Amino acid sequence: MIHMRRGASALEALGEVEVGGVVLANPFMTASGTSGHDVELGRYMPLHRLGAVVVKSLFHELWEGNPAPRVHVAQSGMMNAVGLQGPGVVSWCDTSLPLLEQQQVTVVASIWGRSVREYVLAAEQLQAVGNRVAAIEVNLSCPNLEGRSGIIAHDPSLAGEIVAAVSAIASVPVWAKLSANTDRIVQVATTVIDAGASSLTLINTMLGMQIDIGKRGYTLGNGGGGLSGPAIHPIAVRAVHDVRSALPEISIVGVGGIASGADAVEMMMAGANAVQVGTASFARPDATWRIACDAANIARQQGASTWSDIVNSVHR
Repeated sequence: MIHMRRGASALEALGEVEVGGVVLANPFMTASGTSGHDVELGRYMPLHRLGAVVVKSLFHELWEGNPAPRVHVAQSGMMNAVGLQGPGVVSWCDTSLPLLEQQQVTVVASIWGRSVREYVLAAEQLQAVGNRVAAIEVNLSCPNLEGRSGIIAHDPSLAGEIVAAVSAIASVPVWAKLSANTDRIVQVATTVIDAGASSLTLINTMLGMQIDIGKRGYTLGNGGGGLSGPAIHPIAVRAVHDVRSALPEISIVGVGGIASGADAVEMMMAGANAVQVGTASFARPDATWRIACDAANIARQQGASTWSDIVNSVHR
């Protein structure tokens, strides 16, 4: 059951924001991979009153994901190796997108691949729905099968090539989701913006691993995985801050360990034009709405009349 929160009026009063070519009712979104493929969290919060819902990353075909177990509690966060399980773009467009539209949700579609060709296939399939999605978030934190090792978002050249290829197809703004598991994040950010990205999403999970000392084995079925939650929040804030310092005019969506209104305001002060809430939703399914209202209260208490009074505060 949805309860209206104190702070909803403050959220409305602070007004709209523009993020990467998209006008949003407010700067609060769910993070890809943490709120399902459509309206799974709709019974807990008013999805249509969020800035947007960013759906779980979609492959160009059905993808089964990694073996179980896929998630495990970590100190101050969560480890996961879900493996981007999903129904594929075509199936999602046919079944999930209409459910989101019925609830008048602003939708950001996320796509992934392991090669330029696979990203292109997913982007081509999304063209069938046109501007029924507000933007395409290109998840670049994926394994690289283009003849080089590592993660795509660690390779400026390949990341730029993928964003350029998707941007050439897409009829809506393209956002690039980057990884902080590299010391080249500013270089990668610069490259993907030059390649056509309208906004950057910073960051994804941090590489990690847990071992169950009783079982003498991994806690996750895939061995290693990604660490998310409050433990990575300072890393995300630093990434947003450093990219903002290097690229003062671009649009940034901050994500990583946001668990409170104060965390969201901190991320905005570091340079984020908007934020996404992820792991906190596993503990409280209404987390994004709760955090949005709490952040609005904080902003109003600090005398802000619009979100622009908060964004980039530490850089002024």
